[in-house]
Amino acid sequence: MKFDKILIANRGEIAIRVIRAAKELNLKTVAVYSEIDSEALHTMLADEAVCIGPGPARESYLNISRIISAAEITGAKAIHPGYGFLSENPEFAEICESCGITFIGPKAEHIRAMGDKIKAKKTMADANVPGVPGSDSAIDSLKDIRKIVARIGYPVMLKAAAGGGGKGMRIARNEDELESGFRIAQAEAKAAFNDNRIYMEKLIEKPRHIEVQVLGDAFGSVVILGERECSIQRRHQKLIEESPSPIVDQLLREKLINTAYQAMQKIGYQSAGTIEFLMDENRNFYFMEMNTRIQVEHPVTEMVTGVDIVKEQIQIAQGEKLSFKQNDVIMRGHAIECRINAEDPDRNFVPMSGKITFFHMPQGIGVRFDTHIFAGYTIPPQYDSLIGKMICYGGSRSEAIARMKRALEEVVLEGLTTTVPFHLKVLNNDKFIRGDISTHFVEEMMVGTVPVKPAP
Repeated sequence: MKFDKILIANRGEIAIRVIRAAKELNLKTVAVYSEIDSEALHTMLADEAVCIGPGPARESYLNISRIISAAEITGAKAIHPGYGFLSENPEFAEICESCGITFIGPKAEHIRAMGDKIKAKKTMADANVPGVPGSDSAIDSLKDIRKIVARIGYPVMLKAAAGGGGKGMRIARNEDELESGFRIAQAEAKAAFNDNRIYMEKLIEKPRHIEVQVLGDAFGSVVILGERECSIQRRHQKLIEESPSPIVDQLLREKLINTAYQAMQKIGYQSAGTIEFLMDENRNFYFMEMNTRIQVEHPVTEMVTGVDIVKEQIQIAQGEKLSFKQNDVIMRGHAIECRINAEDPDRNFVPMSGKITFFHMPQGIGVRFDTHIFAGYTIPPQYDSLIGKMICYGGSRSEAIARMKRALEEVVLEGLTTTVPFHLKVLNNDKFIRGDISTHFVEEMMVGTVPVKPAP
């Protein structure tokens, strides 16, 4: 289980984040890259770099055999999947194990159980974690849907059982929308996940998206690192996250922590993970899903707790105990993260690609910018549009907001359009400043703008 070299099966800022953590643990690193990523920053920072195929992800970053071959060739005895790509693929975790390679993440059985939304709901229900009222299993027909609707009432949300990223989701407020939504959700689920199973939940109007960071080791120790507010979203994709949540007081935080602890103990989870909840206007929270990987937004938790989550994740994979206990966790101050995407917010967030001709990174106290870009780097069109994460820390939420605004105003990036102006618009919004937010905040804020269809 001990290893001295890690292969990072990813790219971009998360690959660099893992490389940095590994180096601080005196571990050698191997970067893998596609042909169009040959000059990417993660290939320069790693000790070794191996090309694993052409630009399309299915031929490189999603090609399991090539990644395993790269590990074997370089002698890497562990693989960190980052987030996205193969990070929540149980078959990949099993293949790593069968090849004598440590998968830096949870057991395949936990990835599989939590990846199936229906199974995850049942598992959490068995651990007394509250869930949104709805179906207990996959729904095969409109007849079965109507029976459940008769019990819980409209509006409802139809969701893909194997879903994620907002795919295979439809809201129904009446019979007509129920019928069409069911068929569309099934088709989307089949196309996106090769699995057309659908389940249904009562729709919580204007919910908040609250998630809890968890860590568990092989010795039964569990630590909960508080909560994050992730309600600023567009098409179910998070844009701004913060910790702690402006709506969660100490009493509610303790309830969230105890609930997450029960769930972790029930399933025997090992590694870093995130339990996600929807919270209604009365601050009742309901289990939504569990992500069995490092999250994009993990830095805000690191900033307020002082815990290096990626290091802990690596050490857990090496068979070590967590380096601290629950009583050692103290949340201090406030942190906010803005995801900087290469997108044009004035054109319905259409993705952008091209060469960065000039780049100035913001600096100063309380500012962290996790990124893989540099002047002269070309943003390829084949991958996710995330180009960096601005994380700002302050002694209070108001100071963190002020610091974030200052840092965003310092960004100078020439050559393509980014979401920096959009983030400034949110941070200057009175409702955001008051913490009066929900998952509908962005669409309500942008009422009156003219949407433009994304480029094909």
